[in-house]
Order: sequence, then C-alpha cells, then structure tokens
Amino acid sequence: MQAMSHKERLRAALAGEPVDRAPVALWGHDFAREFSAQGLAEATIEAYRAYDWDLVKVNPRFTYYWEAWGIAYEFNGTTHPRRVDTTQRSVADLAAMPVIGPGAPPFAEQLHALGRVVAAVGDEVDVIQTVFNPLTVASGYLAMSPAEFRAAVAADPASAHVGLGRIAESLAAYSARSIDDGASGIFLATVEWGTRDAADEAFYREFGRPYDLRVLAEVRGAPVNVLHVCRDHNLLDLLLDYPVAAFNWDAHGAGNASLSEVASRADVAVMGGIDRRLLKSGSAAEVSAQVAKDLGAVTTKRFILAGGCSIDPAAPVRNLQAALRAAGR
Repeated sequence: MQAMSHKERLRAALAGEPVDRAPVALWGHDFAREFSAQGLAEATIEAYRAYDWDLVKVNPRFTYYWEAWGIAYEFNGTTHPRRVDTTQRSVADLAAMPVIGPGAPPFAEQLHALGRVVAAVGDEVDVIQTVFNPLTVASGYLAMSPAEFRAAVAADPASAHVGLGRIAESLAAYSARSIDDGASGIFLATVEWGTRDAADEAFYREFGRPYDLRVLAEVRGAPVNVLHVCRDHNLLDLLLDYPVAAFNWDAHGAGNASLSEVASRADVAVMGGIDRRLLKSGSAAEVSAQVAKDLGAVTTKRFILAGGCSIDPAAPVRNLQAALRAAGR
C-alpha cells in the first residue's frame, strides 16, 4: 500500500478502513514550558517534529481548569504546579461558581497555544485539545479527595448538581471554541473519577455521565473526539456508548479490559497498547516486545497505538524510539 499522510492514516483507522500501518501517538508534560501559551505550543510542536506522531494532543498543565475559577498555584518548572490557595470550600460553593466563557484568562491562554500549534502543523496532522470532565473540575475546585467529595455531595446533592451544570456549560463553550479555532476534537479525560476506586456506577451515572455528555454534545460534529478513562479498575464499561471517535485507557492497568475486549464491544476505535510504566522503567527491548505483542493481539482495523495516559517526562528517548520501530516506523 502507498504511504499515507498522518491525517489519511488516522481518519482511515477511525473509520475502520485499510491503513499502511497503525497510527501512533504519545504525549506528556513539559513542566518547564507549559506555564505559557508560547512555551506549551513550542513544546508540542517540537515533540511532533521529533517523533512524527500521527495525532497531536495538546497536553496542558494540570491546573489550568481551577486557575480559571480563581485558584492560585505556584510554578516551579519541574513538577505540576503547587496549590497555594488554602481557602476551605464546601459543596455549597459549587452552586455559586459562575459560568465562565472561553475568553477567561486561563482558557484564552490554552486557546492561544492551540492556535499556534494548529497554525504550525494543522495542515499535516489532526490536533486535539485536552479537557477534564466536570466532575474532576468540581472536586479539584474544592480540593477534596474522591471519598471526601462523595460524602460532601451526599449531604448536599442539589448544590453539586447546580455547580456541575455550570462547570459543564463553561467547558462545553470552551470545547466548542477549541473546534472553531482548529482542533479536530477534544480529549475528554475522566482523570481520578473514571475508576471504581473512586466511585461506583450509581454515583457516576448521576454526577459524572450527564455532565460529560453535555460537554460532548457541543463538539458532536468534530471528527476526532476521544474519551480518556484514567486509572486502574476503570469504569469504561459504563461509558462505551459515549459519542466519541475513540476510547483511550490503560489496557495494561490492573482490572482494566484489554484492547481486544473493548474492540469487540465498541463501534468506534480503540486507542492504547503502549505500557507507559514499561516505557519509563523498562529496556528498549522490553518496550519493543510489548508493543509488538499488543499489535499482534489487536485484530480490529479501528486501532491507534498510543499510551494509556501521559508518558512520564523521564521516559528515555531510546524507549520512545523502540516503540516507534516496533510499530513499523
């Protein structure tokens, strides 16, 4: 088969059509540069140029959602920013959260970064924007663990629903603007909530799912929307009817379904197959063998070879290159 372009390869895989090889993509943080729009864009473009990924995910700093609602952080350039806001908040405070538009400073900054990336490489490759789901933003705003948040919500579910609705409205508008500004889709991440270690199905059905779907509804026409379900023991089974083009999760995580198991049930693409823990701590030979094994086990054409989550910045370059070689690059 004739070699395909990045966009041709990805779109064919999403549609279940023949490809010259499986699309490949990895992404991770650049703590030293992701605190500014220019730095994030430059880091994203450089990684794409260095590894020639078939999909580019803008991977912003973890904290910008809470910054949008006024939470202060300290940046050190070597790890995730440290929260310096010590205000004690309750679920009632969620009901007082304002709806904010895409022009709010942290959102506008991320849109600026996205615009720079799209302008530089968008003609060559699909670029998608990362968006955390409303439940993650709500619990993070209150600085509560999942257990603490569930207990607080049980005492005041009405306020939780009001707040989640306002967060969802804000994230939906931001996501829609991302598409208007050139993104091919969003990467909606459940972060700490898409796991049975944080929530049971009943809780997620009430406080997660309706607000996830509200965000996705605003970008339903985008061709490369991805749902990322984080962590071990995940709740992916509950979310397999979400209107996205692909599901991404850690198929190597404890208690999680394999790529083939999900492919047999989903009508869309599966995205994974690179063990990010092995990518960081294993040898190049081990990474190559693991990727080759997963490629051999996946029978669906609707497949994108990717990490199950962000790769660690400390992952050796030789291991990333080994993954690419195993994928036929």
